[in-house]
Amino acid sequence: MDHAHPAASAASAAPEAPATAHAGALAARRDRAVRAAVAQGLVDDARQPVAALLDVASVRESAAALRTAFAAVTADGQDVLHTFAVKAAALVPVLRLLTDCGIGAEVASPGELALARAAGVSPARTVLDSPAKTGAELSEALALGIAVNADNPQELSRLDALRPSPAARLGLRVNPQLGGGAIDAMSTATATSKFGVALRDEGARDWVVRAYRERPWLTRLHCHVGSQGMALDAMAAGVRATYELAEEINAAAGRRQIDTLDIGGGLPVNFASDETSPTFDAYARHLARTVPGLFDGRYALVTEFGRALLARAGTVLARVEYAKSAGGRAIAVTHAGAQVAVRTVFAPDAWPLRVRAYDAQGRPKDAPAVRQDIAGPCCFAGDLVARDRELPLLAAGDHAALLDTGAYYFSNPFGYNSLPRPGVYGFTCDDAPRERESANGQDGGAAAAAVRFLPVREPQTLDDIVAESGGARRDALL
Repeated sequence: MDHAHPAASAASAAPEAPATAHAGALAARRDRAVRAAVAQGLVDDARQPVAALLDVASVRESAAALRTAFAAVTADGQDVLHTFAVKAAALVPVLRLLTDCGIGAEVASPGELALARAAGVSPARTVLDSPAKTGAELSEALALGIAVNADNPQELSRLDALRPSPAARLGLRVNPQLGGGAIDAMSTATATSKFGVALRDEGARDWVVRAYRERPWLTRLHCHVGSQGMALDAMAAGVRATYELAEEINAAAGRRQIDTLDIGGGLPVNFASDETSPTFDAYARHLARTVPGLFDGRYALVTEFGRALLARAGTVLARVEYAKSAGGRAIAVTHAGAQVAVRTVFAPDAWPLRVRAYDAQGRPKDAPAVRQDIAGPCCFAGDLVARDRELPLLAAGDHAALLDTGAYYFSNPFGYNSLPRPGVYGFTCDDAPRERESANGQDGGAAAAAVRFLPVREPQTLDDIVAESGGARRDALL
């Protein structure tokens, strides 16, 4: 039986906060950052034809929105740890910024754990999830005091051999097998998903209950149902199934053995406009309506959002090298293709991106829309980030901006053609010069100068490419 509490009831009746509250400010900051990036030489016609821009204010706003949304529905004093899925933006300064915003880290590899530690994320605010953890990874996690969600019976056996202490924070990932979402490759709750223990398989549920009764040190339960393309109803159903299993396990144990529920992340992002939909607020209120016992204070909670926290904050800005046509179709050849937009190029229907056109000075282009392809620099025909898209006609020297790329684009490169990884720059905006510009009718130079860029990752050099490609071992095979 669910245990309702006043916060959940209030959440059901509360009106949803306007999803468009920050859309205008986000777009305005983005336009100013593009103008400034061109003016300050972050993107130029020589060494740096492409750069990644991260809106620091947007990151802070997103983190605050997540924390506020759950605080509105949780019981007084209920422990909630929000973690960031490091795979979405594996950059130490970004993880450090999120830590400063009160967000921990969800890691899925030794590399991601090393990045989280370098960023200063404490073990108490770190969760290790992976379907393929080695024995060494498990030993390290236990030694550091990191929370671990085991994926399968064999991994539990490895943990048995390590004799975890009662203070260890260990759980099991389960798959409620609720079905897939709109993107098959991103769906983690299908009948045959590689993740977690498949609860509807014959005997699986009984085995899970028995596994907990035999292991008093198992005190957490984990699921991750959502991802891009999953509706809120499906995400909530996965959380409810996990909550109900925890109640069953605790009843079988005769005590509150499971004290923490890790409900994963995966809130989808609207890639069609600057409007944030669904919001963290909408999701938290939906959970409060459908799984009220989740928020009555009996369980500590963990979330693992990635894309929903950072996508909006990112823009990949690329110079248009050439403008041409083929078969009557205009083509803008840019420096941003598969090497930075892997998913968009290889699965364009599942991962479409908005493209915004800017002129040679970085100002938004205001011209009649023309159907055109936005192509990247890679040497294969399908290297297109937008196909037959209506945009102001781009010319050589203009700039194309790929929007909503703050997650899964900056730090997930594709090494095709040995193209250098672009520099990543956080940016902040000073509003006072912008107000003076508006009052004085200036041309925008003051506003561009009022944008401050903070290097996150330096552009990869050709020497870097040679070095990581075995340059120091040139004669090794002779």
